[in-house]
Amino acid sequence: MWVRVLGSAAGGGFPQWNCACLPCRAVRDGSRAARPRTQSSIAVSADRRRWFLVNASPDVHAQIEAFRALHPADGSRALPLEAVLLTDAELDHTLGLLLLREASGLVVHATEAVHDTLSHGTGLLRTLEAYCPVTWRPVVPGVDVPLDGGLSYRAFDVPTSKPSRFGTGNEKGRVVGYRLTDERSGRALVHLPAVQELTAGVREQLGDCACLLLDGTCWSDDELIRLGVGTRTAREMGHLPIGGAGGSLEQLAQLDVERTVYVHLNNTNPVLLEDAPQRRIVEQHGMEVAVDGLELQV
Repeated sequence: MWVRVLGSAAGGGFPQWNCACLPCRAVRDGSRAARPRTQSSIAVSADRRRWFLVNASPDVHAQIEAFRALHPADGSRALPLEAVLLTDAELDHTLGLLLLREASGLVVHATEAVHDTLSHGTGLLRTLEAYCPVTWRPVVPGVDVPLDGGLSYRAFDVPTSKPSRFGTGNEKGRVVGYRLTDERSGRALVHLPAVQELTAGVREQLGDCACLLLDGTCWSDDELIRLGVGTRTAREMGHLPIGGAGGSLEQLAQLDVERTVYVHLNNTNPVLLEDAPQRRIVEQHGMEVAVDGLELQV
């Protein structure tokens, strides 16, 4: 399968519009090597003709324009976009749906909890449906779902204790990851942009995958508190830090994953600075830091 990282930053992008932390300053003034990034989303295809988005970021318009494979055919308004798969109902993963309102129709795969939040909590889907037809495909964790073009996916539950801003009474399935499989080769990609802990259930889905796109929001658990730009730890926000005791670098060393690429990078994360010691540590572990436009063949 082919994978395009459309956006590799966490909510707010990089640089974040209202932040003057060291990485944001560096990417603005060019004082250190760092590249701007848009908000987290990927496109996946098994045949390079039919594409599926996993999450629709607020930067989706620029991301589509930057990726020729998603451009409409000459003389038409039809994109080779089959559906959008949602990992959660966070605004940085769903606001882009509203920017696709000129479509003749959208197919959205989401769990019942995510659908409830977008329909009755944020009202995002109700707004979108006023502009174009929306077809909801319920996502049930643990169930294999075939997609057009030779792909299939299995969603899996990602437990989180992060408080819901829009509680709907449906807590199960608030966050999922996707294991996408190329049916011809049998090779699998796991997309996991938000994970609080690599539980036994999550680890089971990572086993023998050819490529893992993993939550790289923060380097350290106390990153935002230490910088004075937040009051919660990374884990309290639903994100496993990369470094430190029990961080993802330490845990992934025990797993059989061919290639690991960190995505959903917060603007405060020092790995965004290409000369940072934290960046070297990631690379010394044989792992990568995603940039917008990264293309992978799995």
